[in-house]
Amino acid sequence: MKSSDIRQAFLDFFASKGHEIVASSPLIPGNDPTLLFTNAGMVQFKDCFLGSEQRSYTRATSSQRCVRAGGKHNDLENVGYTARHHTFFEMLGNFSFGDYFKDDAISYAWEFLTSKEWLNLPVDKLLVTVYAEDDEAFDIWNKKMGIPADKIIRIGDNKGARFASDNFWQMGDTGPCGPCTEIFYDHGEHIWGGKPGTPEEDGDRFIEIWNNVFMQYERKADGEMIKLPKPSVDTGMGLERISAIMQGVHSNYEIDLFQALLKAAGELTTCHDTENKSLRVIADHIRSTSFLIVDGVLPSNEGRGYVLRRIIRRAVRHGHMLGAKVGFFNKLVPALVAQMGVAYPELVTLQEHVQKVLRLEEEQFAKTLDKGMAILSSTIAELEGDTIPGETAFKLYDTYGFP
Repeated sequence: MKSSDIRQAFLDFFASKGHEIVASSPLIPGNDPTLLFTNAGMVQFKDCFLGSEQRSYTRATSSQRCVRAGGKHNDLENVGYTARHHTFFEMLGNFSFGDYFKDDAISYAWEFLTSKEWLNLPVDKLLVTVYAEDDEAFDIWNKKMGIPADKIIRIGDNKGARFASDNFWQMGDTGPCGPCTEIFYDHGEHIWGGKPGTPEEDGDRFIEIWNNVFMQYERKADGEMIKLPKPSVDTGMGLERISAIMQGVHSNYEIDLFQALLKAAGELTTCHDTENKSLRVIADHIRSTSFLIVDGVLPSNEGRGYVLRRIIRRAVRHGHMLGAKVGFFNKLVPALVAQMGVAYPELVTLQEHVQKVLRLEEEQFAKTLDKGMAILSSTIAELEGDTIPGETAFKLYDTYGFP
């Protein structure tokens, strides 16, 4: 099942349940100055959860483009080195604004994942987690959905503070939050890793595929939890993760979306090993950088522009490690458009602009690297020992883009 088909099936399923299909919002949040980038599907609906915005619908579904490369949610340094971390990903979500709550949210998720009409995943490959104090969610899974108690894992405050838990979701330091229940897929005994809540949980065997957040509170700046006037539902399922399962592969980089980008990157770098970490970095970063530029971000030395610059330069560095010539990165944009242009027509419209911005940044970075290499060579020539001074190392990193 192609990623594009899964995306459409998700939207069609929730439309059949009375949800309004809402287009992805930009990566620059228009309603939350505390967020660097849109990092979840619920961001554009934040005011609906708070009760300060009323829309013509109380149920919504979307496929939201997201970036996690700065601020509280930052996956940048893991990208390329794990099976599931990305700077850019698509979050499939369904939302209820004071309409349905835990019972229906859990039922909908289970139906879409396991029914023969939809994804038809084997039930014995799934397990769930709930917040330790959320007896209501536990009972729905156990008594209504028929999930054995030994496949429902209670997760408490495991991060050192009250409500600091893998199963208590918070968008940021303030805003809507609440307990959540997560659905995990077991990739099999041949892959290392343990169940959620065990010391081996960071392995790649059990992968979270769907998170149902029950928005019951608003966290204030002083930490106070205020009950929301109408409890709501915010869910998220990573398209890349569910695509990996549906396509019978383990790593997100093995799915159709990434394989096409990896092939294109391989042709530009002469590296054709699709498991190469540098090639994976490049394939991931062309997605985040292109969509950030589509949404109005330009490379700069501060804020969002600085994050964009860091991602571009990280991709270019990895390309150079593979022998790519200056100016290779922007040439990946057509391959990205071929994969995602139908779902995101704005990418097609702004393709030429995206390529131009990337090309200029690549050329600028090449000049910067040359200057940095001159400083490095001079420093090494004058060294009396074998340690480069910290001030010089930081200057090479901060000013000249060295890793």
